[in-house]
Amino acid sequence: MTVQISSEDVKKLRDKTGVGMMDCKKALAECGGDFSKAVELLRKKGMEVANKRQGRTASQGMVSSYIHMGGKVGVLVEVNCESDFVAKSDNFTSFVKDVAMHIAAASPDWVSREDVPQEVLDKEREIYKEQALKSGKPEKILEKIAEGRLTKFYSERCLMDQPFVKDTDKTIKGLLDELMGKTGEKCQIRRFARYQLGEEI
Repeated sequence: MTVQISSEDVKKLRDKTGVGMMDCKKALAECGGDFSKAVELLRKKGMEVANKRQGRTASQGMVSSYIHMGGKVGVLVEVNCESDFVAKSDNFTSFVKDVAMHIAAASPDWVSREDVPQEVLDKEREIYKEQALKSGKPEKILEKIAEGRLTKFYSERCLMDQPFVKDTDKTIKGLLDELMGKTGEKCQIRRFARYQLGEEI
């Protein structure tokens, strides 16, 4: 039996995912009209597209700023994409603004876990192992415990691993993958600077 897909359902899915109308209609048809399954299907497809585009060059984009708390916190962030057309799109500009706002609120130290200096990781590992040993954990599992705690460290200190402040079910990386799925281009958060009034005084 063919499931009837209403234009309201297609529009609702498009508003939720930002994906084109035809793709939304196909996803709903493929999922038998199940809205949640269609959202999940489009997210997976978006991530597949994002992964295919990793090798491409992203040299366009924008630098955006965000000032928070009456001028007490300020952020500059650079996000890149492949074309000027995408850089000016609503999806891209709203993503950049969201990321700048997130950085102001969540105060990450690095863009990704690859940016964390080795000496910082080594020091953290040593601290975690020492804590575990003092709490009576056997030596043979100290490395595993340290790795588990490093995952938490990344989610607190690395922008890409942090839960998005406006929707904690998504990480910033997940949000970026969604953006690449919507735009069809490689996009990347290149760098950021966060300033807090009086922090170095």
